[in-house]
Amino acid sequence: MTGIVLGSGLGPLADAVEVEREVAFADAGLPASSVPGHAGKFVFGKLASAPVILMKGRVHLYEGHTARDVTAGIRWMAEHGITRLILTNAAGTLNPAFSPGTWMMLSDHLNLTGESPLVGADFIDMSAAYGADWRASFRASAASSGITLHEGVYAGLRGPQYETPAEIRMLRTLGADAVGMSTVLETIQ
Repeated sequence: MTGIVLGSGLGPLADAVEVEREVAFADAGLPASSVPGHAGKFVFGKLASAPVILMKGRVHLYEGHTARDVTAGIRWMAEHGITRLILTNAAGTLNPAFSPGTWMMLSDHLNLTGESPLVGADFIDMSAAYGADWRASFRASAASSGITLHEGVYAGLRGPQYETPAEIRMLRTLGADAVGMSTVLETIQ
C-alpha cells in the first residue's frame, strides 16, 4: 500500500479516491494542523485501483510542534500498512530554470531545520533517501503523461517566515533548487 502526503493545494486529489474510510488526526491521537487548507485526516481507499492512505494535511515545526510530532503521521501510516511513501509539498523555486507552478522531484535535500525526528545512536544512511529506481519510475510516468518534471535539491527550513534575499542567495550557493518548510523530516523518518 502507498501512503501519499498531500501538500498545500493538493487536497483535491482525494476526490479521485474511492474512499473506504477516513480517520481524523485527533481520532488517531495525532496533533492537528492550524494551517488553513490542511484538513487533518487520513483517507483510506483506492486510487486508480491501487490501495492508498492519503494524509490530508500535516503539522509543521513553525506551528510549535516537535520533529516527532511532525513525523507522527508517517509512523501512523506505516503502522497501518504502507510500504511506499510519496511526499508532496508546495515550495518556492530557487532555480531560475524552474518556472513557478512546475513540478520538481527531489533528488536530495538540505535539512536546515536544525531538527531530526530520530533519537539515539542509530546512524541512518541518508545517501539514497530519494532512490534512483523510484525516481526513474516517476520520470517515466511523468513523461508518458506529458508532464514536465524537474529534478533538484530541496532546502527544508523551519519557517514560518519566507526567506530574505540574502538567504535565497545562500541557498542557491548551497545547491538548492527549491525551498520549503516540510518534507525533509518526513523523509528522514
